[in-house]
Amino acid sequence: MGLSSWLLPSGRVSFHHSKDNELLLAKKSDDADVKSQISLADLCRAATPSSCQLNPLLFNGHLQTAYTTIKSHDIPIYYKRKMFQAENPQYSGQFAIDFVVEPYEAPIDPEVTDAARQYTLPSGLPPRTAFLTAEEFASLPSSDSKPMLVMLHGLSGGSHELYLRHVVAPLAASRRWEICVVNSRGCAQTKINSGVLYNARATWDVRQAVRWLRKTFPNRPLFGIGFSLGANILANYLGEEGDASQLKAAVLCASPWNLEVGSLALQRTWIGKEVYSKTMGSNMKRLFSQHLEEVSKNPRVDVEEVLRSTYLYEFDRALQGPTWGYPTEGAYYRDASSIDSLLAIRTPFFAVQAEDDPIATKEALPYQEITKTPYGVMCTTSWGGHLGWFEYGGSRWFVKPVTEFLNKMAFEVDLSAPVVVQNPEIVPGRISSQKGPNKDPDTAPRPDFDPMRRKLAMNMDKAELDQSDVIVV
Repeated sequence: MGLSSWLLPSGRVSFHHSKDNELLLAKKSDDADVKSQISLADLCRAATPSSCQLNPLLFNGHLQTAYTTIKSHDIPIYYKRKMFQAENPQYSGQFAIDFVVEPYEAPIDPEVTDAARQYTLPSGLPPRTAFLTAEEFASLPSSDSKPMLVMLHGLSGGSHELYLRHVVAPLAASRRWEICVVNSRGCAQTKINSGVLYNARATWDVRQAVRWLRKTFPNRPLFGIGFSLGANILANYLGEEGDASQLKAAVLCASPWNLEVGSLALQRTWIGKEVYSKTMGSNMKRLFSQHLEEVSKNPRVDVEEVLRSTYLYEFDRALQGPTWGYPTEGAYYRDASSIDSLLAIRTPFFAVQAEDDPIATKEALPYQEITKTPYGVMCTTSWGGHLGWFEYGGSRWFVKPVTEFLNKMAFEVDLSAPVVVQNPEIVPGRISSQKGPNKDPDTAPRPDFDPMRRKLAMNMDKAELDQSDVIVV
C-alpha cells in the first residue's frame, strides 16, 4: 500500500448492471484461431480504478461541485469550427461542431473573420477556437480508421468547458483519436437563427452530426460521450436509434436521468434552490439574453416572464414549456428524461455518477433500470460532486475510467464482431412469464413496454430524414 493510500481518504466505487443477462464483446487477437470474449461489466470494472481517492480538502459533493468554478489551471485544447444548418424542418436553425486540431496561430483570413461576425456573438469566439476555411473543410473527408469521439457538453456549456477538456487532453495527446464537440444551439458563442434554443431531448443535431460523420469518415468507428444534460440528450438519442445507432459505444457522465425528480430535489433544500437552481437559471437567462433579438420573435415566448424567472424550473416553465408545446415544466421534465430511454439503448454504454452529486441527485439514478438491460453498466462513487471528482493537484478522477473504457472499446474489442446478448430471450423492459406446474397460462393482455413512448411527438418521417442531404453552411 502506497503512502498516498494512507494520506488520502478513499471513496467507495460500486458497479450496477444486469446479473442475469450479460453483454459479451469479442476481444481482438493476433491469432485467428483464438476466440475470446469479455463481458461489458468486466471491461468496465477493468477500466476503473478500485478506489476513488480525491482531494481531502474537498470532502463533500458541494465542495467538489463548487471547485469546478475555480479555474486553477488551463488545459489548452484547440478547435476549428464548422456551422451546420439543421436538416429537420421542424427544428430549423444552425449549430456548430468544433473539431479538435493541433495548436495553430490565430487566423487573419478575411473569410474567417466574416464568418465569425455572421455566426458568432459580438463577444467573439471562445479561446483557441477558429472557423475552418473552405480549403480546410474540403480536406476533412478521410478514409482512415482512427476512432472518432463525439462529445456533448452540459447545460449552457460548450467545447470550452474545463471538464470536457480534461477528457480531451489525454485522448488527443495519444494521437490515436479524432475528436469533435457538438455545441447545442446558442452555446459556445454561436448565434442562433431561429426562435428556439435547445432542450433536454433535442437529439436532432446529434443525429445529423453522426450521419455527417458517418458519411465523411466511412471507416472510422464512432463513439459518444455526454456530460450532465449532454449525457441525458445522448441517452435519449441512443434510445431513439436503438439497433440503428452508428455509435460503437458511449459514456454518460453525471447524467441527471430523471429530470423531474432532480428538479424537485433541488427545490427541497435551501442550497439546492438558492445556489444550484438559481445559478443554472441565471446561466440560462444569460444565454436567453444573448439571443433575445431572435428568440423574442417566437410568438410563444413571453420575454418579460422569462426575464422575471429566478430558478431553473421557473425558466423552463417560462421558456422551454411554451416553446416546445409542454403545458408545465413537469410535463417537459417527464417527457425529456432519459431514465426510460435507457431500456431502448442497444449500444454498449458506461455511466459514471457520484452519489453525493447535488445536481444529478442520487434518487434520480437508474438503479433498477440498469439491472434490466445487458447493454449498460453504471459506476457510482460515494464522493465526487457534479462533474468534479477533483484529486489532489487538480486532476479529475473520472477521466481515468472514462478514457480507459473508450481505449479498451476502441483498441481491445473487435468492433467488427457482433455483440452477443447472453440471454436474448430476456428483452429490456419486457416482463417475462413464469412457467411451472402451479402457474396458470399467461392469457392476460400484456402489451410490451415502450421505453421511447413520448407525449410530444415530432412528426418528421425518419425515412425522409435518412434520405435527405446533410446541410452545412
